[in-house]
Amino acid sequence: MIELEKKMRYALIVLSMLFWSATSALAQVSIGIGLPGVSIGINLPVYPELVRVPGYPVYYAPRMNSNYFFYDGMYWVYQGDNWYASSWYNGPWGLVDPAVVPLFVLRIPVRYYRDPPAYFRGWRSDAAPRWGEHWGSQWEQRRSGWDRWDRRSAPAPAPLPRYQQQYSGDRYPRVEQQPPLHGQNYRFQPRDTVVRQHYQEHAVQRAPAPAQRAAPAQAAPKGTPQESRRTPGQGKDHERGDERGKGQR
Repeated sequence: MIELEKKMRYALIVLSMLFWSATSALAQVSIGIGLPGVSIGINLPVYPELVRVPGYPVYYAPRMNSNYFFYDGMYWVYQGDNWYASSWYNGPWGLVDPAVVPLFVLRIPVRYYRDPPAYFRGWRSDAAPRWGEHWGSQWEQRRSGWDRWDRRSAPAPAPLPRYQQQYSGDRYPRVEQQPPLHGQNYRFQPRDTVVRQHYQEHAVQRAPAPAQRAAPAQAAPKGTPQESRRTPGQGKDHERGDERGKGQR
């Protein structure tokens, strides 16, 4: 009997662990791009130089010692085996789940990674990294066909948000100031589903609060003299009426 209870307790623990891991994975995928706030060690005092990757709707930063890109209205960094994204060139950064990284970001050729990880060695410089080999068969199944596309049908790149050049050093905005500034100065509408979702979430954050209802008019305080509530001229008419009344008596 005791042995049976131990087995049942163990089974319940295993089931709870499986349920927790499954719900956590689903929550992570549903988020896509995490909330900004991650520090990844990149500190840019000024807006970086960005150059278009030939044949791709992507820009890269040739003078930076990091894997720094721009695509579909957002900045993307691959560092420490993770992808990060931000609407501003110096972050803060949100962690991106590998299952939702945009296709054209995944397709960036190896040669444009300025700080490639060790496992990139031996891979073709003019081809995309072997993400399926690195992230495993489950990822490969979910993102099947990610590396097959018609290069003649590549979309045009998103315009660079050059308005951010004026925000450098001490003028770089705080995280709560970034969404309204971006919404006022950058009108591009992203194509990628995850990026659109990220923009929509920020649009909700920067939406103005509903106007408060006007406070009801306060009643006149008790004991106020009747004369203080008369309209202009009312007092004089009343005085003239009194004088006429006296003359008729």
